[in-house]
Amino acid sequence: MAQTETTNLQALEQLAEGHRKILDEIRKVIVGQDRLIDELLTALFANGHCLLVGVPGLAKTLLIHSLAELLELRFSRIQFTPDLMPSDITGTEILEEDRTTGKRAFKFVQGPIFANVVLADEINRTPPKTQAALLQAMQERQVTAGGQTWDLTPPFFVLATQNPIEQEGTYPLPEAQLDRFMFNVQVGYPSQEEEISIVNRTTGSEKPSLRRVLSGEDIIRFQELVRRVPASPFVVDYAVRLARATRPGQGGPSIPAVQQYVSWGAGPRASQFLILGAKTWAALNGSVAPSCEDVRRVARPVLRHRVVTNFSAEAEGVTPETLIDQLLDAIPEAPEKK
Repeated sequence: MAQTETTNLQALEQLAEGHRKILDEIRKVIVGQDRLIDELLTALFANGHCLLVGVPGLAKTLLIHSLAELLELRFSRIQFTPDLMPSDITGTEILEEDRTTGKRAFKFVQGPIFANVVLADEINRTPPKTQAALLQAMQERQVTAGGQTWDLTPPFFVLATQNPIEQEGTYPLPEAQLDRFMFNVQVGYPSQEEEISIVNRTTGSEKPSLRRVLSGEDIIRFQELVRRVPASPFVVDYAVRLARATRPGQGGPSIPAVQQYVSWGAGPRASQFLILGAKTWAALNGSVAPSCEDVRRVARPVLRHRVVTNFSAEAEGVTPETLIDQLLDAIPEAPEKK
């Protein structure tokens, strides 16, 4: 038992050191966006998926491609369009002839989903049938084609992007499919100082080179390690109470804003991701166990796409982010004594 604990502590130190090295390398090509980078890495090591919401031109693709490069992962980008078919993502069967025997047989040609890091660009611009093909692969980490099931090689990490401005001709993801994303990450504009640095870097002739930090095998090992990080009953209780507080009329703590503005709250998967995200964030920063503060740190990306507001909220400009902030202020870390 003692030897196992020592091994786990050494692995946690290696993970924290790898995290620092990743940040050092990423900052060679990305200016600012510290919260975005932290949340992407948290989802990656938690073995979850991310939905990135932000206007074009904020270096989302560059960040994801750079992350795949320094982690020695196979990268694939899928540009979602209205005419994209499910087979364009998963792959298709072709009729192939053997030149020596003359016999013909069907051969499966893998699609771009067969990668370690998949960027699904503007996922809401393709019909639900094609969206479902990607989301099925995300959930089951398998692809079924031609009557056969193909396993996707771990680690498998999907990052889908949405443009929050242009909504014409789009197919919004249903709540049940949004729920499969561990995090909803908001990508904001850089500050003035950061933008000056971006312009100076990108208009010069110098191109930084990235040093490989971790391998795919290392990531799988650290993903398994995160699952072994213990979470105290106190922290689990806080995460569950926080998730339950988003549900109007479900017997949780009565928050007036939730009762007034929320149609549907977060399901049990939110509680799971709050704990898993807190475990990962704690491990990345060298802690041996998550705290309530770690749960609070991941609450916004976990909950913002799981809280469905009603018409009153839309009319009064109340966003899920506003409600989550109120919940974080209202829900005490220690449960109330009965």
